[in-house]
Amino acid sequence: MNPASQQVPADFNPSILSPFYFVRQGLLKAIGQFAPQLNGRLLDFGCGSKPYRSLFATAEYVGVDYENPGHPHTNEQIDVFYDGKNIPFGNDHFDSILCSEVFEHVFNLPEILNELNRVLKPGGKMLVTCPFVWPEHEVPHDFARYSRFALKSLLEQNGFEEIGYVKTGNYWSATSQLRTMYFYELSVRTKWLQVIPFRWIYKFLFYGCINLGAVLCSRLFPQSHTLYLNNVMLVRKKVQA
Repeated sequence: MNPASQQVPADFNPSILSPFYFVRQGLLKAIGQFAPQLNGRLLDFGCGSKPYRSLFATAEYVGVDYENPGHPHTNEQIDVFYDGKNIPFGNDHFDSILCSEVFEHVFNLPEILNELNRVLKPGGKMLVTCPFVWPEHEVPHDFARYSRFALKSLLEQNGFEEIGYVKTGNYWSATSQLRTMYFYELSVRTKWLQVIPFRWIYKFLFYGCINLGAVLCSRLFPQSHTLYLNNVMLVRKKVQA
């Protein structure tokens, strides 16, 4: 494993016994794949706890986030808060941007894309991840799910061009991820499952076994990527002629 990936917090680099195994391992691998292309002064838009900070060898790493009642920012590493409309930096301020698992929470996405384009230098790159299959979360601030084609169209309409793309997950991992999320949500609502002996048995049966089964099925059967977990798209700010 890449040494930089080993520095990613365990919650975002989970074991096979985690209910978030497929979604977070997929994101970690994909972000690590594109991270070397982002350099210079980097804006982490919607940064939260900056879980992927170690993947980027940048001169400056600035985290911006929004005060969202559905997502408390306790113990997070936010450098600057923005008001939901205006990013408080000048034109062409950043060399690169990371925006991971944010767009589904932005109701005025075209407006924000225009702001991200404004603060990014011409030719600068932005790495975007957003879910395709995922339960509701951070409610009521959960507004959308995007296919690759919708995401690409929105970005192109706001001054970006796609230069790289991957899907994370496949049919087996996506459906299995949804099953583990069901059991995770059930465990949160069920007090007796918080007792330590039951908790470990539960994790083994309903997270570990389901995850391992999906890994095996992905290797044994032909893969289908028409159902998947996340879009990961690298784009570049268009240079005006």
